[in-house]
Amino acid sequence: MRVSEFMMGTPAYCRPETNLAEAVEILWNRNCGILPMVDAGNKVAAVITDRDICIALGTRNRLPGEITVAEVATTPVYFCAPGDDVNEALATMSQGRVRRLPVVDREGRLVGILSMDDIVLHARAERLSEFSSREVMKTLEAIYGRNVPAVLKANAATVA
Repeated sequence: MRVSEFMMGTPAYCRPETNLAEAVEILWNRNCGILPMVDAGNKVAAVITDRDICIALGTRNRLPGEITVAEVATTPVYFCAPGDDVNEALATMSQGRVRRLPVVDREGRLVGILSMDDIVLHARAERLSEFSSREVMKTLEAIYGRNVPAVLKANAATVA
């Protein structure tokens, strides 16, 4: 099964200069949790998630309209292509510990979003034989496994 059979093909996105207030409005209106940040050529340069925004707003003493997406967006970006096998995309999600992947064409331009939700919702019984439900569970375990935030790790290292 190919990514193109599962992905959402009309992805929301933002630009580096988009502020967090605008990003939140896009997330709300499009009912999504991730925005790829694209450059002038519509190539994916980074991503920002609802969680990234919450952490940014909780750790800075600034208004959402004063913080740009470029200041808090996440890199490196894990992505896939429409022609990739779904199992390859699951492996990428597992490696990156991410639930959503921008789908890009050969030039790196955004063409869709693939989420774990898309995979699970489209994995009807008649299709499960084409990709392993075991792979889905393995990916979810990797994504949701306990991970100590980098700040706590750094603090623990300085105390020890």
